[in-house]
Amino acid sequence: MQRGLEANMAATTAQTSLKNQLFVGSFIHSKKLNQLEYLHGAAVCVDKSGTIVAVDTQCAGDVKRAAATLYPTLGEGWSEEEVVVQVAKEGQFFFPGFIDTHIHASQYPNAGIFGSSTLLDWLNTYTFPLEASLADPSKARKVYSRVVRKTLSHGTTCAAYYATIDVASTNLLADLCLAAGQRALVGRVCMDSPLSPEYYRDESPAQSIAATRATIAHIARIDPAMALVRPVITPRFAPSCSIPLMQALGALAAETDLPIQTHLSENKNEIALVRELFPTADTGAADDSYTAVYDAFGLLSRRTIFAHAVHLSEAEADLIALRGAKVSHCPCSNSAITSGAARVRWLLDKGVCCGLGTDVSGGYSPSVLEAARLAALVSRHVAMGGDEAAKLTVEEVLYLATRGGAEVVGLEDKVGGFEVGLEWDAQLIGLGSVGEDGDVEDGEEDGNVDFFGWETWEERVAKWVYNGDDRNTRKVWVRGRLVHERK
Repeated sequence: MQRGLEANMAATTAQTSLKNQLFVGSFIHSKKLNQLEYLHGAAVCVDKSGTIVAVDTQCAGDVKRAAATLYPTLGEGWSEEEVVVQVAKEGQFFFPGFIDTHIHASQYPNAGIFGSSTLLDWLNTYTFPLEASLADPSKARKVYSRVVRKTLSHGTTCAAYYATIDVASTNLLADLCLAAGQRALVGRVCMDSPLSPEYYRDESPAQSIAATRATIAHIARIDPAMALVRPVITPRFAPSCSIPLMQALGALAAETDLPIQTHLSENKNEIALVRELFPTADTGAADDSYTAVYDAFGLLSRRTIFAHAVHLSEAEADLIALRGAKVSHCPCSNSAITSGAARVRWLLDKGVCCGLGTDVSGGYSPSVLEAARLAALVSRHVAMGGDEAAKLTVEEVLYLATRGGAEVVGLEDKVGGFEVGLEWDAQLIGLGSVGEDGDVEDGEEDGNVDFFGWETWEERVAKWVYNGDDRNTRKVWVRGRLVHERK
């Protein structure tokens, strides 16, 4: 409880001590699925609450001109002496923060470790033992502190986290996100099925719900307005939950109106197991599909985030669209543990909102940028199967990483772009400029992206998507607060 209070105090102090800020330079953000908007020589004013209050696209990158135009319209606290100014240099640009719509914080130490396994044996071999071990508070603190810092360093300003079944360590994750200033959905994992290891499962449906309520209450205490951290109802996936627990979780979702996160149709063996465990005679579902099981228990709604959705039927995709549920596309893990290639274009064409998930540790990287580039590449593999329209462009995968992700986690009215009224969740991206002697200029770190000076801005962004990494992420802000700076 004390650490929760400390997290609350740290975040509150940091937010209330913010000054008004002026950002000047190049701004790039998604306007729609297939369109990036480039605002060069622009200025954005962010107030003490972290909200964008003014945008000037006519100042030609001149700080004094922007100040003279904007400050008089904004009132008290907007003078040259009071405002903090950040200018993007040549080769740098501001971009919205990434949103990771599916990541297992508890699995981060296993990132890159999956051997030759597929989903179900991977869970038992690698995942459940690690998650169970995080009941040790010191180990949980070590792991969760690192994953929050690491994801922030990759530009992830919001993450939908799965923790473990342990209440104390799940609450600790929420504390650490709040203290670090990262937006987060934090879910205590629910799993009471005898198919789960005896050493790592909830004792009963009632105990699982009570533990979930404890985490919900904790987050309400440390962040009452849910300004940064929100609880999320988290049935691990249908095979890990009994029918009574699924019923109880559906009732809890209806009672609280909280978001829901779970897995759907990741692996063909998993789908067969769901049919075996949840016959329609027991569930009352409309059919024997995986999606219908969630629907039968009230877990398919506009607040639901489904990770994977690789092997869906037409009827399932239509039902997801009808209910307004969202999909977290996880191309890294789908490839790493050979689950399959999700048909993202097909889902988008059906009106299903999609974002990107790193799915650590089935996914090998905590970088949403890596997920974006693999989403583009996986879509090309889908296209090789005969659907040329399946290919996703650079513009589209960046939309999924930002605006699409914002909608998936229910924050589309708060983050994802640089319009007035949205909050300043942003990253400063720097690309290395190559000098005449072939060295990178201005002492900048020599990352994988080389900018020669003759590229168009569209080409620069494409090079960043396909070659970039955390070395290009110079600074990161959440709600106007600087939460990461590359030294």
